[in-house]
Formats: sequence, C-alpha cells, structure tokens
Amino acid sequence: MSAQEQHPAQPPRAAPDAAEWDAGNGYDAVVPHWFYCKVSGGRERWLPFSTQDSERLEEAHGAGKGEADVVVPTSGGRYDVHLKQRQRVAVFWEEEVAEVRRCTWFYKGDKDNKYIPYSESFSEELEEAYMIAVTLDEWKKKLESPSREIIILHNPKLMVHYHPVATSDDWGSTPTEQGRPRTVKRGVENIAAEIPSGEPLQIDHLVFVVHGIGPACDIRFRSIVQCVNDFRSVSLSMLQAHFRKAQEQQQIGRVEFLPVNWHSSLHSTGVDVDLERITLPSISRLRHFINDTILDAFFYNSSTYCQTIVDTVASEMNRLYLLFLRRNPDFKGGVSIAGHSLGSLILFDLLTNQKAPEDGHSTEGSGVTSSSRGAEDVKEILKRLHLSEYCPAFEKEKIDGEALLLCTEKNLEEMGMPLGPRMKLLHYISSERETQDPREQSSAGQRAAGGCSASRDGPYRDVSLGQVSANYPQLLYKPTIFFAFGSPIGMFLTVRGVKRINPDYSLPTCKGFFNIFHPFDPVAYRIEPMVVPDLEFEPMLLPHHKGRKRMHLELKEGLTRMSVDLKNNLLGSLRVAWQSFTRAPLAAVEGASSEGEAEGSAEKQPEPKPEEAPAPVKEDPSLINVGKLNGGNRIDYVLQEKPIESFNEYLFALQGHLCYWESEDTVLLVLKEIYQTIGITLDQPLPGGQ
Repeated sequence: MSAQEQHPAQPPRAAPDAAEWDAGNGYDAVVPHWFYCKVSGGRERWLPFSTQDSERLEEAHGAGKGEADVVVPTSGGRYDVHLKQRQRVAVFWEEEVAEVRRCTWFYKGDKDNKYIPYSESFSEELEEAYMIAVTLDEWKKKLESPSREIIILHNPKLMVHYHPVATSDDWGSTPTEQGRPRTVKRGVENIAAEIPSGEPLQIDHLVFVVHGIGPACDIRFRSIVQCVNDFRSVSLSMLQAHFRKAQEQQQIGRVEFLPVNWHSSLHSTGVDVDLERITLPSISRLRHFINDTILDAFFYNSSTYCQTIVDTVASEMNRLYLLFLRRNPDFKGGVSIAGHSLGSLILFDLLTNQKAPEDGHSTEGSGVTSSSRGAEDVKEILKRLHLSEYCPAFEKEKIDGEALLLCTEKNLEEMGMPLGPRMKLLHYISSERETQDPREQSSAGQRAAGGCSASRDGPYRDVSLGQVSANYPQLLYKPTIFFAFGSPIGMFLTVRGVKRINPDYSLPTCKGFFNIFHPFDPVAYRIEPMVVPDLEFEPMLLPHHKGRKRMHLELKEGLTRMSVDLKNNLLGSLRVAWQSFTRAPLAAVEGASSEGEAEGSAEKQPEPKPEEAPAPVKEDPSLINVGKLNGGNRIDYVLQEKPIESFNEYLFALQGHLCYWESEDTVLLVLKEIYQTIGITLDQPLPGGQ
C-alpha cells in the first residue's frame, strides 16, 4: 500500500491502531489517497486513483501550494487533474468533468456498502480530533458534520456515523444519535478498496479504435470510450501474463488504445430532426433505435453523409495523433488502427484510398505524400490570404501544406484563430479540395493492385470500385496493422461488384490486415475466399489465451474422430460380410483357402486411410498462400465460442457481434502481432498460433 511505501521504517498500517490503543500516545499521521467521483445513471461512485497517480498528485499538492494551478497527467496521460479546481478532465475525448478529492476519512454508504470519502475540510477536523484523542487517550469524542450528522470516536477500532432522524428542524435543536449507525474508517488501507497499481509509463505503440453503428458498442449499451477502456485493461493483464520476460527486462511498456467517435458528429448535422418529422408515431422506441443505429449503415452509403463520416474519422484520428505526439514527444513507436463492424469498413475504404509512398516523398514519420498543390509552403498560403500573423501558430503545430488541407474548423479553433480568419482559411481549404483531380483518390489503389482491370470482363476488379463517391482524406501516418473486428468488409465488397481480390493487392500504406470474428457473429464475413476462391479451407482458429482449446471443442473433435473410426470399421465389416454372401460356392479345399483370403482381407480392411486421413487439413493451415493483403500471412481468424454459446447459435448471435472488447483471445492476437513487428515474442508460443 502507499502508506508502506512512504513510511518504510514504520510498522505496517494494520498495526498502528493496536499500538495507539495500547500506548495511548502513539499517533501516526494518516496517509492520504486521491479519489475521483464517477457519475453514471444518477449514482455517484468514488474510485481511487492508481498508487503511482496518487503519489504523483500528493507530491504536486505538496509542492504546488500558493501557485495559480498545477496540472498533473493521470491514467496513462489520458486525463489531466487540475489540483486547484480539484477536477479530472479527459484529454482525448469529451467527458463530464469529475470531482477530485484528497481522501483520509471514509464512511459506509447506504445502498451498496461502498465507502464514501468525507470532504477534505471535515476530514481535517476528524483527523485533529483523532490526534487529540490518541495523544490524551480521551475517547467518546463527538463531532457534527456540515450536514448535521453525528460522528462519534469511541476508540481507534470503533468509530460510527449517525444520520439525523429529523431532516428539518425549525427550532434548531441538536441532532441526536438515533438511526442505524454506519462504520467510519480512517485511511484508505482500512476500507479494502481495489487500488490499481498503475500503467507502465513507456508507450510502445498507438492504436486508434473506430466504432460501428450507433452510440452503444456492447450488450450493456456502453459508449466506445468505456469499451476501449475495457480493451486497454485486458491488454495490460495480457502483457503481464504473456510478455513477463520482456517486461522484466524493460524491453516493452504498453500499447495505448484511443477511441475514435464519429456517430455524434454525424447526428449533429440536423439529420435527426429531418428523420423525426417523417418517423411514424407507433412503436416509437423501436423506430428511435433504428434511426439512431441501423440507419448509420445507410448513411454511409449516401455520398453526402459518407463524406461527413470519412472526414470525421480521418480528421479525428489526425487530431488525436498530433495531440498524442504533443503530449508524448519521446514517442518513437508505430501506429495501428482497429475498427469494429461498420467502423472497419470505413477504415478499409480510407486505407484503399491512401496515396502510396511511390507517389511522392512522404514527411518523416508519417504516410502523407506531397501533391503539387499540397506541397505549397504554409507561409506563402497565409501570406496570400493576408493571414501571415498566424504563421507562428502553424509552425508550432508543425503543419505543412499537406496537413493544412486536412484541417477542420475545430482544429483551427483550437489553435486560437478568430472566426473571420478561420472562415477565410476554411474557404481556401474547401476550394483546394474541389480542384484536386478526383481520379487521384483511387489511382494509388489501382497501382497497388498490380494494374488490375476494373472492367467486368477481367478476373479482378479494383477494390475501390463501387465505393461511394467521396473525397477520402489522407492520414498523417502509415498504419502498421489494420485490425477488423466482426467486419462486413467482404459482404460490402461483394455487393459493390468485387467478386475477387487480386492476390498481389495490398493496402497502399498498410501492410498488415487481420479479420477477426466470432463464429456466431451475424455481421462478420470472411476475406480469404475472395483472394483464393478455388480453394476451400477453414479460417485460422485463434488459440485460447491460456494455451489450449476450449474443453467442449476438444470433446467435439474427439467425438467426431471416434464416429469416423466407428463408421470406417463398420463399413469394413459390412463389406466383408456382403462379399461372403455373394461369393459363388466352391469346393471344400477352395472354400478354406477363400475363407483365409477373406480373413486376410478383413484384417487389411480397417485401413481405409482416404476417409480417416485428414492430411490435407493437418498440413499447417498457416502456410496457405492468401496473397499480399496481410504480407503473405493468413487474414481470417475465428474465435473459439464459449461452452454455453455452443448450445444455441441464434441465442448468442448478438453477443457474438459485441464480444470483442473483453475477449482475451482477441487482445492477445493484437498484442502478439504488434510486438512481433519490433521483434518481441510471447513468453510461451501458443499451440495453433501462427
């Protein structure tokens, strides 16, 4: 615990109470721990900061007294704590500001028996009364809280909190010690709070995660931020379980996952008001659900709203990337992207329309290629627009001519540009985008596809064929790997008229592509049969994170093998019996010899190897050539269903589409492939892994 770390020479924190009780003057100052208040569904929950964050906050609190404000990054840099205001503010996404407290005294709440911290000022009063009681050995101390509640310190082990019976007293009478008493505890070590140890400071890789249809991303109707938080937590536990050696040798830190939200931007365009006018009043909840979720797939197939979606996704990923670099200037790792459901299709379309590195020189550390117009110096552009005074702001953000064309109004507003100059620059950006050759957007994809023909007569069609007409923005980096979870990419490509993908095709700026799905996911489709249509083979089975197949799958395979063996033996016996019945009668001597032959043939019979030999299946499925879309490696990976899910596929279909956020097997594959790019492998290779 933090108390032990800060006072190593003292006995453990469990002992001071006993020591104080015996000695009467053995007072030890309480060690504070910092908490923040999370409000969900109208209920408040006080959650502890990690040990390292709390120590950092306490250190800043001690050093920052009298200053205007001290800002301390916490939770791996995803939240800032403003000490003076006692507020916790999200850095990368929009979230309600949370109250922060330096906590020393707690009381047990009504509803869920969780301990709630007292206010800092009242905690100081309690601590002062406790110190006097311990020093003078005078107990039965009675204190009244600001809300007129009574706290009595009977002894170091028994301290209680009474709620007043009467909520209002016009005559100002003193509240009594009536009602059910609640336990009062001093110090965080006495309330059994689950305090996280914290996250490694070193970040090895950055992953942007794009959600699918609707504002809710899982069966509990949680947001993309909450689901990605779960994904990140699972990744930290998987790193400890499977990359322990690399962690102990300080070769790795962790992978950062950041959510990308496009749904709120789409539905803030006023389309919800238009839909509301034409929506029928009956079954209103179902219709509202459809308008808010399922219609997102139709919006993406509209050129107007498709442009809004791809602009939002690309600009948000670029904004997060620049903000992340600004807050982590020493970051040298790569960037990958992951998409769930429709989000994976959006990313696939963006990636197929990125400009390949051969088209021009790329800026250092990014996948942005310079076009003839985009390479124009920002200073010259601003000078031509009479906005030269804003040059320092653009230089500070390291924005060149190409990056300027990717800026949105929100980006310019964050840089401190007033409305007038902002409108000028946005008009210039939109006019420049319109003058760009639209064919430029798909030329990279066609060249990367090895000159595949888009005609109906050719065997291959360009994967960008049939995409909604939109100006696909460029990303500021070249993604290392693209992960698709529960993805309908294969279905959309087929509907667009792309029946086969050229085996020589690869995404222009991303060389890794993994299509991960649950076997019962109704939205997921395979990719490999579009690359190798003439060969039937199963997707790669994702190994269980504990290094084995699930027991019910092993049992199913065992029963299948047993039934094949029984079938082969039964057929062999029936064949011998039939031959003996249909054979013509011979002499006794010949009969004996033929009987011997029959027995000999019966002995040789149980080797119908063609049926029981699954040699083609066993021939290491990872070696099947599925083209260059994933650098020559397998693309489709299927999760192992849980035992309860195997009872009814239809019952768990929806759960199958929303299971990826807390799936250890999915997270482990993502980590394995990411760290493999920098030469770090698992402590123990998993059976069946590639």
